[in-house]
Amino acid sequence: MSLAEFTLRDATESDLPAIVEIYNSTVAGRMVTADTVPVTIESRVAWFRGHNRQTRPLWVVLDGDRVCAWLSLHSFYGRPAYQPTAEVSIYVAESYRRRGVGRGLLERAIAGAPACGLRTLLGFIWAHNAPSLQLFETCGFERWGHLPRVAELDGIERDLVIVGRRVGG
Repeated sequence: MSLAEFTLRDATESDLPAIVEIYNSTVAGRMVTADTVPVTIESRVAWFRGHNRQTRPLWVVLDGDRVCAWLSLHSFYGRPAYQPTAEVSIYVAESYRRRGVGRGLLERAIAGAPACGLRTLLGFIWAHNAPSLQLFETCGFERWGHLPRVAELDGIERDLVIVGRRVGG
């Protein structure tokens, strides 16, 4: 299966409940997010509104009318000098994983990044999240950093891997 079999579009605020639902479905597994409890729709409104289609898009993937995945490009470090760099976040509903949706989204982000004024994409991935590390590496990201034991999840210290890829210029 590929992304071509789905609809990709800019997210609208009406997609926020589905975006939050997909995000929250990953919290308990301790593989994807540093959040330890589910987030609320209300807590994500400002985050949602911080995206814009020209430079920091938030895309959703639809299967029919159901949001099954999303990708956001988020400013890195919040200082003007870092404007050409963005962090990539990808979340895929459980029943759509391992079907090429995440890879299709990441490939689209790589291709579209220069039009957003980006030259570098980053991913922040738990070292124990082998599927995500493999996805990013398959799409040409390299390991640029390793932060040992910087987080604790359920009493277990976790490492964070920073992956990066130049996409323009």
